[in-house]
Amino acid sequence: MKVVAQIREPIDREMELFEAKFRDSMSSKVALLNRITYYIVNRKGKQMRPMFVFLTAKLLNNGEVNERTYRGASVIELIHTATLVHDDVVDESTKRRGFFSINALWKNKIAVLVGDYLLSKGLLLSIDHGDFDLLRIISVAVREMSEGELLQIEKARRLDITEEVYYEIIRQKTATLIAACCGLGASSVKPDTPDVETFRRFGELCGMAFQIKDDLFDYGSAQIGKPTGIDIKEQKMTLPLIHVLNKCSKEEKKWLINSVKNHNKDKKRVKEVIAFVKQGGGLEYAVQKMLAFKEEALELLGTYPRSDYKAALELMVNYVVDRKK
Repeated sequence: MKVVAQIREPIDREMELFEAKFRDSMSSKVALLNRITYYIVNRKGKQMRPMFVFLTAKLLNNGEVNERTYRGASVIELIHTATLVHDDVVDESTKRRGFFSINALWKNKIAVLVGDYLLSKGLLLSIDHGDFDLLRIISVAVREMSEGELLQIEKARRLDITEEVYYEIIRQKTATLIAACCGLGASSVKPDTPDVETFRRFGELCGMAFQIKDDLFDYGSAQIGKPTGIDIKEQKMTLPLIHVLNKCSKEEKKWLINSVKNHNKDKKRVKEVIAFVKQGGGLEYAVQKMLAFKEEALELLGTYPRSDYKAALELMVNYVVDRKK
């Protein structure tokens, strides 16, 4: 958590003000809704997404942000929260960040309606202030997140996933939201400049590295504890597995696909798959790809002059690949 505090330091004041504005942006005349949004606000995570928005804006604007930056951060957080609430309903999850999920406490119907409410609040926040450039960035992200999820479901049925398709899935599912954060931050202070695309790409690269790191957690390590194999149980094709599938023999491939498809609840078989992927160099390959995305992100940042905000973003990129959970 120490690293997160370090990253947040140059934007501490903005983040505190943002939290108050974000709380206001959720308010409603319906008491039940206010009770639920209060619950959401008080169980926030590390808030990496708004941090990307503020750090990008301050880097590009001599340490200054404006009201559009705050609205951009609020929109991204409202819409991200909406997708999490809906995800928990779809996945039938009862916990989120160690607390009960909305659907666990208030049931599915209310959870879906709360997600819809947050989504509309986010869209209206942009429309009411004429921030159509910001609205476009976030709307593209929402569309891509939906497409990425559906593409993953479609491919999971047949397990015929190539490395290219995998990158497209994680770009849409995970990276597009971080790309939107950095694009929003840039557009809030430097609309219609090449910086908007540079930072959108920077966020995308961070997101790609972030998701590969998540894939690696599934195989466990000394710091993380025992391998979990959750992705295998859910028939999710991740980079270490895809790499090994592409280079093993026909018989081994058949065994691997059969294991993931038909024996994913068998703990012993899942352990064997994890061991096979490790022996086949799947983890080393994924780490190498993750670091390549990280380096490309740092190269983009390298073209900007030194500042506390640039240093914090560099720290953020490194944190994405070095984090322990």
